Amino acid sequence: MKKTLLLCFIHGFKGGESTFGENYAFTEDLRRRVASVLPKIHVRVEVYPKYETRGDLGECVSRFRDWLLNKVIDLEVAANTPSPTVDPSVRVLLIGHSMGGIVAAETAIALASEQPIHGTTDPSVDDDNPAGAAQPRPSTPNSLMFPYIQGVLAFDTPFLGVSPGVVAHGAEGHYAAASTAISQLSGLTALWGGAKAASSDANAAKAAAVQRKPALPAPETKPAESNAGGGGWGRWGKIAVAVGAVGAVAAGGAAAYMNRDQISQGWNWASSHMEFVSVLGRKEELRRRVAYMVRLNKELGVGFGTVYTRLGKAASSRTDTVVGTVLGNQRTFCVVPQRDVAGDWRPAVNDKATDEVWAHMSMFEPKENPNYEKMSNEARDMIAGWLNNDWYESSAEAIGS
Repeated sequence: MKKTLLLCFIHGFKGGESTFGENYAFTEDLRRRVASVLPKIHVRVEVYPKYETRGDLGECVSRFRDWLLNKVIDLEVAANTPSPTVDPSVRVLLIGHSMGGIVAAETAIALASEQPIHGTTDPSVDDDNPAGAAQPRPSTPNSLMFPYIQGVLAFDTPFLGVSPGVVAHGAEGHYAAASTAISQLSGLTALWGGAKAASSDANAAKAAAVQRKPALPAPETKPAESNAGGGGWGRWGKIAVAVGAVGAVAAGGAAAYMNRDQISQGWNWASSHMEFVSVLGRKEELRRRVAYMVRLNKELGVGFGTVYTRLGKAASSRTDTVVGTVLGNQRTFCVVPQRDVAGDWRPAVNDKATDEVWAHMSMFEPKENPNYEKMSNEARDMIAGWLNNDWYESSAEAIGS
């Protein structure tokens, strides 16, 4: 039986049909490259449909897992596989961009241990406090997981958080317009009835920072209040104060995707999306997720790698900014591991992009990423290395085919 490798693509925060290039060009491109070096198996592509990157990460993973299960079962039935759970003819390679990589890793961990990382740490305890890690840990990996995840390949996924340079550079130049809006916050005390209310909300902000989750106020009921405190920034001001510094940094890497018009649609939209990206501010959870993926790699041979963007010539030539002077061309969208084992991390240098967010968003567009070919070949080689196993070698054409 000729076996099948399913490349399953998952977009990230506020992504959609154009995430992986125009008309999903990158997905088919990578499929062809992988098929050329793995001739013994079929290589197929599925793209997880556009989904709402909002709400609880665990619920998102659960929905994706059900969708993936149905896809794999259909392929196993079509192949007349005698025992799909014991000897599957289909293995899955989860490929995620940005937050999609975290969805992919959580799915792999849930399938292998039935205990995802998300939600196993206490968000009310500071991540730097060891007591915050005293929660149930994922069990021993199960080699009979179904569907069987052969690997998780992430593109610019902030497994260890969003690089501080993204926020710093944004404050310095790319998001300069935001400073005007933030300066209006000093006049928002009227929204809470003066200095006393302002002091109360400042305390609430500190509490929210400790809890590591956005503790947003109740929705407003009076239409007249929606634009109070300076133009249309009344609600945004409350959100900014309520989530505190940790929430702001967690959402900072996703800020480029957010539209102020969408925020004005209401509290539910804003709080729900912030809940989804808030995992980027939970350091202990991030560390444990990476550690378990490394464990899956060692014990089950589940591949785990990240292709991350790094600014090149266009950024290194900009010495007119503090960020450019200090970081030079070492600017990345996501935090890159320096010492700890965290899987296979490979840089994708973009010599055209001048800021981290643009490199992050355009990495699958050849016109905007001069090193697109090299990046694609790196991904191909990573996948091929993970398939250097007995499952691949046992694949064969059916008799008479």
